[in-house]
Amino acid sequence: MTELTEGRVSFLEIGSADMASTRDFFGAVFDWPCHEGPWFQTPDLKAGLHGEDPAPQIYVYFNVADLEATAARVRAAGGETEEPTDEPGFGRFINCRDPGGIRFGLHQSTRQDRHESGYQSAP
Repeated sequence: MTELTEGRVSFLEIGSADMASTRDFFGAVFDWPCHEGPWFQTPDLKAGLHGEDPAPQIYVYFNVADLEATAARVRAAGGETEEPTDEPGFGRFINCRDPGGIRFGLHQSTRQDRHESGYQSAP
C-alpha cells in the first residue's frame, strides 16, 4: 500500500440530487464497481456517493497529516472550515471553502482506517 502524500488527492465525493442515476451513469461511463455505502473504486482511489445534494458536484478531498493544523492554515489564508467529521473506515474530514467560494475538503486518514476500508492509492 502506498503512503499518502500531504496535499495529494485522497478521495472524491460525488454529490447529486439522484444518487441511483449518478451511480448508474458513472458506473456505465467508467466501469467503476459500486460498493455498499455507497462508493466506487476508481483506478486510483475511492469515490464516495451521496444523494439529495442541493448543489450537485464532485468534492475533492486532500490528504493532510494534521487536520486541525491544516484547517487553521485554511482560515489564516482567508478560507472557511466546517467542524471535523469522523468517518469510521475512512478517517477524519473537514469541508472547506477558499476565499472565492471554491469547496474542497481536508482528509486525515490513519493507517488503521486505510487497512479496514481496503483503501487503494495510486503507486
